[in-house]
Amino acid sequence: MFVGIDVGTSLVKAAAFDRSGRTLAVEARPVGLDLSGGTVEQDADEVYAAVTAVLEALTARVPEPVELAGLTGQGDGLWLVDAAGRPVRSAISWMDGRAHDLVDRWLADGTVEAVFRRTGGALFPGSPGPLLAWLDRHEPASLDRAAAAVCCKDLVFQRLTGAGRAVTDVSDASMPFLDPRTRSYDDGVLELLGLSHRRGLLPEIGDPVAAGGAAGEGLPAGTPLTNGPYDLAACALGAGVTAPGDGLLIVGTCLASLVVTTGLDLGGEPAGLYISTDRPGHRLRAMPAMVGTAALDWVLATTGARHQELEALLAEAPPGSAGVRVLPYFAPSGERAPFVEPGLRAELHGVSLETRPADLVRATCEGIGYAARHCLAAAGLTGTLAVCGGGTRSPAWTQLLADVLGRPLRVVEGEVGARGAVLAAAGRYGVPLDAGAWTRPTRLVDPDPYRAAYYAQGYAEHLELLAGARERARPRTGPVSGVTGC
Repeated sequence: MFVGIDVGTSLVKAAAFDRSGRTLAVEARPVGLDLSGGTVEQDADEVYAAVTAVLEALTARVPEPVELAGLTGQGDGLWLVDAAGRPVRSAISWMDGRAHDLVDRWLADGTVEAVFRRTGGALFPGSPGPLLAWLDRHEPASLDRAAAAVCCKDLVFQRLTGAGRAVTDVSDASMPFLDPRTRSYDDGVLELLGLSHRRGLLPEIGDPVAAGGAAGEGLPAGTPLTNGPYDLAACALGAGVTAPGDGLLIVGTCLASLVVTTGLDLGGEPAGLYISTDRPGHRLRAMPAMVGTAALDWVLATTGARHQELEALLAEAPPGSAGVRVLPYFAPSGERAPFVEPGLRAELHGVSLETRPADLVRATCEGIGYAARHCLAAAGLTGTLAVCGGGTRSPAWTQLLADVLGRPLRVVEGEVGARGAVLAAAGRYGVPLDAGAWTRPTRLVDPDPYRAAYYAQGYAEHLELLAGARERARPRTGPVSGVTGC
């Protein structure tokens, strides 16, 4: 059998597949997030323990030899480890907002733009560059204790294989230090961020992805294992999105829009990033918005509704949600795609005492759809569009997304990231698998032409509301009228 490991933000999963791509079994374990005052951290040891637990449970359920295993996981954030891959402090999540003020200053002084013109990646508070710079200013002892600053899957790979050094891959290295043309670190970016003296913390880049044998914890000793790509790129592989112009929308905690490209445009407004892949010259133009299903989770919890009621709530409210509009930017670190706005927060419009929970829920789903349309347009979508993630489990929301986006959707269900991790591992080890069979869509969803036309106008109105919200989110400079200092 083939095993895919997907170390997500709130859930760690391992899936077993047969040679045809049929799912044999899936094991999952939740992991915690510590949210406090704009910071978001995770216990790295808890995450690793969840990985070994799901692997042990999976191999016990399916007692077949493991031919190979592929590893993927959440990207960005900062996971500081010692030489053995053990954490030296709590991991900082990609959702973290502590570097908000630092990114604001870099936006104002041109640093964000200068980095983007070199790498095609727009800095945001939860990316490794700002987090390293923040720790260097406020918590240097943590950096002094660390041997490497890695991403989530890199820690797991080092521990599972017992590797003597930290290693990442070109996908995780893409933000923010990788030169996409040379596929190596750009020392000029480190200088721009004031981090040249921390150069030694950057892990080696495995290109192609690093491979190693499992040390016997979680997987049988000697099992061939690969490290990467990270979850966004792995999902593109698992959904069969490999042709230039084709795209993928991941409706998960992160609302990620990806489009395959062979080009590299370092102009325009700094936003998103280019994710390098194992195929030199092929990249993913990525617009990973900060909040996807997390926005809906918050609204459901606030209104007292349950996830099981989503279908009925979407059916209860009409398109347009009785005039209610939701700008779904709920992340404490603001937004990173298709623009960088650390101070942006969610806004509700058109709410009154007559507003029902169904109106708020549908307006949130519509707002997430508009955000996805904005990201896909910025990423340059010209071909087909696949969609995956937890949001696709709702037929009503998937249909709403097709209507808001105004295009057919290839729905790919199941453990898409784990599938992609296995396909990447098979490519690395030269194991022939039928990628078409492994990535066949579950169903096709066409937009309703009348609702699509209605939502095209709604999208234009969304962009107008967003422009005002972005202006309100920016830091104010100068004295406030009527206020004097001491």
